[in-house]
Amino acid sequence: MTFRGDTRIDAYIDALPDWQQAICREVRALVHAADPEVSETIKRTKLPFFVLEGNICSLLAAKDHINVFLYDGGIVPDPERIITSGHHNKTARAVAIRQGEQINARALTAIFRAIIADNRAGGWRTLKRSGRYGLRR
Repeated sequence: MTFRGDTRIDAYIDALPDWQQAICREVRALVHAADPEVSETIKRTKLPFFVLEGNICSLLAAKDHINVFLYDGGIVPDPERIITSGHHNKTARAVAIRQGEQINARALTAIFRAIIADNRAGGWRTLKRSGRYGLRR
């Protein structure tokens, strides 16, 4: 898949250990594959963010895992239970991916697509206020 990357995100990923680089590159490819209009940027000084009419996700390398923060206000379904933290967070949840773990590409892509659809519908805050999010799921 070809996409227009941000060299600052390349630098962020390149500075990581090999196993974290591999995870970040796979997640990056998945979010771009979810919609060709996804763009990427750096926010909060150094963190990679993927956006399309709002935040979709961001990456954060921790000592023993990569956190994929999902900006969905907790409204996107997770039928395969890949979300590992933030279940009661009002803005974002996370998927922690550890060395040697297989990424559930199908489930993560479905979540990305749902967040993008919600962003295009006005964003999760608008959907929560209107009560419309429950009708579509």
